[in-house]
Amino acid sequence: MNIDRISHFIIQPYHLWGFLFLIVAGISICTGKTLTRGQGLVSRVKEPKTFWLLMALWLLAGVVFIGFLSQK
Repeated sequence: MNIDRISHFIIQPYHLWGFLFLIVAGISICTGKTLTRGQGLVSRVKEPKTFWLLMALWLLAGVVFIGFLSQK
């Protein structure tokens, strides 16, 4: 394993934002609550449609930042 390739992959700013979005999505799925802009927290039990829509947006943002925006 080449350390230079790993550090180059992790140091890119788009990758860091992508990993952040994916980590937040993973934690939110495990806890059943996620952050929103106006409402604070949304619970998976009380508002499932809103919760899963936000999860899809978090995951999509992570994939876009890691996969598409980081390509040169």
